[in-house]
Amino acid sequence: MIVMKFGGSSVANAERIRHVAGIVKSQIKRKPVLVLSAMGDTTDLLLETAEEAVSRGTFSLSEIKELHLKTMEELGLSESQTEIKELLEKLERLLSGISLIREISARARDYLVSFGERMSVRIAAAYFNSIRVRARAWDAWDLGFISNANYGFAELLNESWTKIPQKILPLMEKNELPVVTGFIAQEPGGSITTLGRGGSDLTASTIAAACKAEEAQFWKDTDGILTADPRIVKNPKPVKMMTYAAAAELAYFGAQMLHPRAMQPCMKTKTPVVVKNSYNPDAEGTHILASLRRKQPPILAISCKRNITLVDIVSTRMLGQYGFLAEVFSLFAKYNLSVDMVATSEVSISLTLDAAGDLNILKKDLSRIASVEIKTGKAIITIVGDVSRSSEILARAFQICRLMGVKVQMISHGASKLNISFIINDGEAAEVIRALHEEFFEGGNP
Repeated sequence: MIVMKFGGSSVANAERIRHVAGIVKSQIKRKPVLVLSAMGDTTDLLLETAEEAVSRGTFSLSEIKELHLKTMEELGLSESQTEIKELLEKLERLLSGISLIREISARARDYLVSFGERMSVRIAAAYFNSIRVRARAWDAWDLGFISNANYGFAELLNESWTKIPQKILPLMEKNELPVVTGFIAQEPGGSITTLGRGGSDLTASTIAAACKAEEAQFWKDTDGILTADPRIVKNPKPVKMMTYAAAAELAYFGAQMLHPRAMQPCMKTKTPVVVKNSYNPDAEGTHILASLRRKQPPILAISCKRNITLVDIVSTRMLGQYGFLAEVFSLFAKYNLSVDMVATSEVSISLTLDAAGDLNILKKDLSRIASVEIKTGKAIITIVGDVSRSSEILARAFQICRLMGVKVQMISHGASKLNISFIINDGEAAEVIRALHEEFFEGGNP
């Protein structure tokens, strides 16, 4: 069996669903399990509608209704609209309740956004059946996806790894195409949870790993993982092969191709991963493996994480003292703040947070033990590649920054053995990435 995951842009309308069906049919002999995101921008629309209900006490579902009902009509599925209409009615009742009390809990928000995936899989399954491909829509929890109750960022429980193959493998013997909701699960009490934005990738990789699939395919809107963000660089190149660890580093530090946690299940089982383009299925894509035999170029890709907060902590108490770092990081844990990068010296710590917002309480607590400066509007530039050539890479990268008049404010190198990351002002990030890409990928001197 294989697992095929398609994102929202790949199933954005009737035309795209027909196209996806053609791709899936071409691999039907490999016994695919299909994982789908919500159609197009449905998740964002649902959240915006909820915000409208909270802030104004009124809301409109017209855009969401029109997208799904029109798609079914264009696919010739008028007779199959009952289930979608029932889901839309439940959604409307939920939003009516939210508009009445003018607030939404984390639990209600997860229930709200689940409607996108639940509708997309039902429409897709109905269309497959209309073109004589036996298919059935499945909510992920009916196939073993059980999580904790950490709404918005739920983690799958260990029992899921046993239940998922028990539920899915027998379906493969029936020659029926399972069309599964990505992104969502259910906690033991029965409430719907979400695995975080991009969690559909995690759904697909978990199925592939738990069922020991031949391959996990992630179908995106580019020709695989690219050397840089195509919204910033005009002609990024697809990376033909990389390791799980390199893909995870890129995802964590800003690349939008895969969910940062999506590689973890496949890393455990060494399940091959392929990232392909649903708009250009003949493209080779990017193959992600446990290890590579062929020699890799010194630089695989450049990524960027925007809207970063830099925290500088200085204290002479650090000098020769044990326990100081533990005390500092306990304060970040106290406020549930996740640290991305860390650099230390004898008397100072610099670290980054993937967060903005009000950090005054944190600063007040830290100020009791150190001098603290918090700077917003930063960006992390990450170069992923062969760190054994780090001196050369750093020299070339910093020379570019020097020539551009860009000040590097912090650097992290060595921990992962895969990346070199440095901090600059957010407003300078795009130009720096373009210059780095030209230096490492377009100048004929890798």
